[in-house]
Amino acid sequence: MARMTPYPTIDSLPAAIPVFPLPGVLLLPQAKLPLNIFEPRYLAMTDDAIRSDRIIGMIQPADASASLKENPELRPVGCAGRISQFAETGDGRYLITLTGVARFRIIDELEALTPYRKCKVDFQAYASDIEAAADKDIDRTVIIDALKEFSKARNLRIDWRDIEKASNALLIDAMSMMGPFGPEEKQALLEAPDVKARGETLVAIIEIDLAKSCGATRKLQ
Repeated sequence: MARMTPYPTIDSLPAAIPVFPLPGVLLLPQAKLPLNIFEPRYLAMTDDAIRSDRIIGMIQPADASASLKENPELRPVGCAGRISQFAETGDGRYLITLTGVARFRIIDELEALTPYRKCKVDFQAYASDIEAAADKDIDRTVIIDALKEFSKARNLRIDWRDIEKASNALLIDAMSMMGPFGPEEKQALLEAPDVKARGETLVAIIEIDLAKSCGATRKLQ
């Protein structure tokens, strides 16, 4: 079933978009990402986006330790989001929410006259992101069991009543975005071909994390 979106097809998305590099931050199609905007260049980016198509591309720098002020190399794949909520604060910040539209691959960075970075991008490889994510063929039990072990090991507070109500796609995407994973793991989750593959990647990441935690515990004993 098609999503309710101002972008009925992948071809209706802009060919060039502003990009917001943030290490360890993940946006996925159809998911929501709240952002606190305070840097002058990103305030300008938000102003310009609101005046045009409201699209901002979230992407990670290739080196998570690099200073964003030095315009570090970017990861090849990010996710475009549309500003779906916007509020101003009394101290000059913007509080916005991006709703994920589709992932993109960078073709080239443009020589922008703006204080923020802009890239020419290609959405074609992720045309299916426009459609609602399919829940079928996902082993929910495996995902829930992994999350229970992970939350116990990491002392995470999870509302399991909300988990039970969530669809498979919502569960996987929410845990992928909010989980305490590193930039490499976040990128692997972003680049998973579909929600089923993302769920499998999520479980694999959790299992690796648990194995490392158990190994560290044994060494300390």
